[in-house]
Amino acid sequence: MTHPAFPSDVLDAIHWDANGLVPVVVQERDTADVLMVAWMDCHALEETIRSGNACYYSRSRQRLWRKGEESGHVQRVHRIAIDCDADVLLLTVTQLGHTPSIACHTGHHSCFYRVLEDGAWTESAPVLKHPDAIYRSPA
Repeated sequence: MTHPAFPSDVLDAIHWDANGLVPVVVQERDTADVLMVAWMDCHALEETIRSGNACYYSRSRQRLWRKGEESGHVQRVHRIAIDCDADVLLLTVTQLGHTPSIACHTGHHSCFYRVLEDGAWTESAPVLKHPDAIYRSPA
């Protein structure tokens, strides 16, 4: 996804929350699976547009988070859409770094691997790669 320099009204059109963030739904292009939900600030969106790879704002780390910076599971962005209220973004991506694709830090394809069945949350998809094999442990 290549974009020329974009005008400031691209950012101004978004209804950012009180913390300057907007939720982002991430959908896999080939399967239409919803992979995850994350947050962006204006810097993360600018980085995503500039690089063509997904960049989010980590609320827990209070910093930009380039998807795949630790795991290698990069998201190549094909399309960015905004909802009718201009308060949610939708990224259409190709998830790179592992086949089959892994988007969740737990090693699952999608963060939505638990479903409600008979009044209980049940794992509906296998772990594709154990998180210990994905992430480096601190030395």
